[in-house]
Amino acid sequence: MSRYINEELRQLVIARAENLCEYCLIDLDDTFLGGEVDHIIGVKHLGPTTAENLAQACQRCNRNKGSDLGSIYWPTEQLVRFFNPRIDRWADHFALDGATIKSLTEIGEVTARILGFNSDESAEERAGLIEDGHYPSPAAQRRMSR
Repeated sequence: MSRYINEELRQLVIARAENLCEYCLIDLDDTFLGGEVDHIIGVKHLGPTTAENLAQACQRCNRNKGSDLGSIYWPTEQLVRFFNPRIDRWADHFALDGATIKSLTEIGEVTARILGFNSDESAEERAGLIEDGHYPSPAAQRRMSR
């Protein structure tokens, strides 16, 4: 499996994401760290470098996710996969409550916890963007609506 993402594929992923992190829905122009294309299923797990297995992610979400596929949902002690922007609807798993991204499902809970959606730094950044009228962006609002 190749990690290399050619420019045409990279541009398709970025355009499809509408400049958002497809996990936390921050507009990448509003984050200091910027974004990168993420293998949803990592190359080390034999995830292909195809449009169906790639998502745009802010650096914070991508670094926290790494090559992980999921985590333990502690109330049931079961392994639960992460949110997958290619097959899941954001609004089915998460809801915005002030500057907090609330989990609605087990998938939402493990994703929010491991990717650090509500870490002090992330929540503070999101609160500032909300105050400035930058979060959620119109593109993010569409993904947040049920």
